[in-house]
Amino acid sequence: MYSIAKKVLFKLDPEVAHELSLDALGAAERLHLLQPFMSKTVQAPVELMGLQFPNAVGMAAGMDKNGDYYNALGKMGFGFVEVGTVTPKPQPGNPQPRLFRLVEQEAVINRMGFNNKGVAHLLANVKKRRYQGVLGINIGKNKITSEEKALGDYLYCLEAVYDYADYVAVNVSSPNTPGLRNLQFGEVFEALLHGIKEKQKQLAEKYGKHVPIAVKIAPDMSDDEVRGIADQLMKYQYEGIIATNTTISREGVENSRYSAEAGGLSGAPVRDKSTQTIKVLSDHLQGEIPIIGVGGIMNADDAVEKIEAGASLVQLYSGFIYGGPELVTEAANAIKALAASVSPKAT
Repeated sequence: MYSIAKKVLFKLDPEVAHELSLDALGAAERLHLLQPFMSKTVQAPVELMGLQFPNAVGMAAGMDKNGDYYNALGKMGFGFVEVGTVTPKPQPGNPQPRLFRLVEQEAVINRMGFNNKGVAHLLANVKKRRYQGVLGINIGKNKITSEEKALGDYLYCLEAVYDYADYVAVNVSSPNTPGLRNLQFGEVFEALLHGIKEKQKQLAEKYGKHVPIAVKIAPDMSDDEVRGIADQLMKYQYEGIIATNTTISREGVENSRYSAEAGGLSGAPVRDKSTQTIKVLSDHLQGEIPIIGVGGIMNADDAVEKIEAGASLVQLYSGFIYGGPELVTEAANAIKALAASVSPKAT
């Protein structure tokens, strides 16, 4: 079914196709007509960050920015779904066109710019939750908010979503909000991490529960910079790290008609960068903080590669666009098989 739908959708403008497909998916779920597209969730539980994930394959942030469609996406076989990135105030994002499909390279370039309807809209949707899997909420800052005042935006969103999220992801790595990636370094990064952790403690006491927080980082850093981020996350006892966001590199797509377009590149060309970042993190963290691997997972082997590099969970985005729900099942089964092959044999 998806291969037929894909042929039609790929004839449309990418952003139009994105909205149409999600609208159709959401309507089908609400009308109980989703059966032809549903994938049975592979049962291969993973315990991580104090949560029980039905399987290790999740939907990455960016697909469902406003929490409009997570109930439907959850029926595609995912073990978890991450919605957002959401900001305190609604914002339109960057001017169109801002989404480009590089079919030959199995890639996507986007410069969406955190277009979303604001955290209040997302919360209204999350309060209608039917999805039974793990739900993550990815938070960011508004474009008009200065770097110096960025912490305030993250704290506002964290407080708003805390009681409704199974985990919260802090996005400091999108290349499409000016200055956002600067938040990954130096004193500003340390202040951000400290402030968010202090707010988490306050909210845990208020709500009587501990909601884990993961930080999403970029692939465009040196190994030493990655280790520096790992050190800070260990210092402040963060529960997870998501590696990685999109890349500003154009390696692998130099001959594409869209190679000069600004924005983050995702899909197959970012696979190796993401995997290398995971390896560096894994070697340095030594199990202190779990890693969620995302970037260039286009088939089951790519998913296994992320796990072998040191990730405990993986997320799909561009691979889901190109491969559909079948990729979710194939990846989850491959990771399940890997886990079975390396687990101690009963004696």
